[in-house]
Amino acid sequence: MLIITNTLFWGAECMPGTVWPLTATSEVATGIICILQLRKLRQREKRGGFKVVGMGLTPESPLRCCHMLITCCASCHQVLAPSPEAGRRVATSSSSRGGLLWRLRDKQPRLGLFEIGPGHELHRLTCMMQAGLWAATQVSTDHPLLGPPTEEDFSEVMTQVLEGFELGTLAGPAFAWLRHSLGLAEKDYQASLGPGGPYLQFLSTSKSKASFFLSHDQRFFLKTQRRKEVRALLAHLPRYMQHLRRHPHSLLARLLGVHSLRVARGKKKYFIIMQSVFYPASRISERYDIKGCEVSRWVDPAPEGSPVILVLKDLNFQGKTIYLGPQRSWLLRQMELDTAFLRELNVLDYSLLVAFHCLHKDERGPGSSLVLRTVRSVQGVQSQDEPRTQNRRLLPEAPNALHILDGPDQRYFLGLVDLTTVYGLRKRLEHLWKTLRYPGRTFSTVSPARYARRLYQWVEAHTE
Repeated sequence: MLIITNTLFWGAECMPGTVWPLTATSEVATGIICILQLRKLRQREKRGGFKVVGMGLTPESPLRCCHMLITCCASCHQVLAPSPEAGRRVATSSSSRGGLLWRLRDKQPRLGLFEIGPGHELHRLTCMMQAGLWAATQVSTDHPLLGPPTEEDFSEVMTQVLEGFELGTLAGPAFAWLRHSLGLAEKDYQASLGPGGPYLQFLSTSKSKASFFLSHDQRFFLKTQRRKEVRALLAHLPRYMQHLRRHPHSLLARLLGVHSLRVARGKKKYFIIMQSVFYPASRISERYDIKGCEVSRWVDPAPEGSPVILVLKDLNFQGKTIYLGPQRSWLLRQMELDTAFLRELNVLDYSLLVAFHCLHKDERGPGSSLVLRTVRSVQGVQSQDEPRTQNRRLLPEAPNALHILDGPDQRYFLGLVDLTTVYGLRKRLEHLWKTLRYPGRTFSTVSPARYARRLYQWVEAHTE
């Protein structure tokens, strides 16, 4: 199987499981090399058998090859078995299939995303994650929480020993209650994260060493975390849930689970699950990760026509404005509430995710917008506060409504993510070093109070 992205190989032997992390020097050279290499592959295909998975690549568009990843695996096509025993694979021979097989992905929703299939270096890990999450969710389905979580629920750790690995579920009852308060059925959660389809990987512009995944329906986002980040998250979890009760329309990303995974006697890997801010993604045209500073906040955009999805940064946003009309006042107030809460937690380095989605003509205008909207709260969340104190708003009748705001012409996806970096001694020393390293420039490592104020000011300056 061949999957193509942002790399080329030249004169390399086509061995099963090989990945070539090479870069092209120019678009023209890339096209020529790709054509020559594809000729070689056609000759090798006759001997070994390959499957080529394309991302919008056709013989008429060879210059797009430089935005694809080349991975080679054995001459058989393997698929996940749709059962809780994720990780068991069913192999079907493809030796009878003649010629190179070009298969286009789903047109818009998966453009630039890569299925983590057999041969991918993370395939085994994600299969275990799927099997473990299926089993963990089955426990919360069979034993639903009858009331709000107790102190013991926040500290509970459940370990399940499965075939070849063990999965830990941290604060499981608390997160199950949170999912229930959001109106998320456990069966739907299980179906999205279980082995019904392969997870998706995307090209991240983050400098961290974390791995990022999406569920096969792109509804949920999974990210590996360091142990100290998980400790900080769990320590703040009761206050986080209290904040969501007080402000049910908060922009904070909805954290849905924290887990650990260990193979044999190896080191534990931790990962979190949250509701994807960029969902549904089928019509999103631009994505940004905003921190309100300038150092290391530029990403080279993908060339026009490239199928690669990139999350751009602050400096890429220059010259753009978020046009919200009457909803701007709500956004500024909610940013004030959410950043004040994060300041109290003594955290920094979080991001405001922003995405653009153009509305069709029949979706625009105050009339159609108001008809399609209704005043509603998050199911199951009750509070003694007045609606004005809670800063409620008119939510659109759309999936993921908590992260969607409609302007006159555009729909915007907005959410605050990465809420686990505490301003401790290490970050204070990093702040001092960056002050000397970048005099007169803004960077991300500043005090929580300054960070919160600066991000709020960014939103204020870039909205109308």
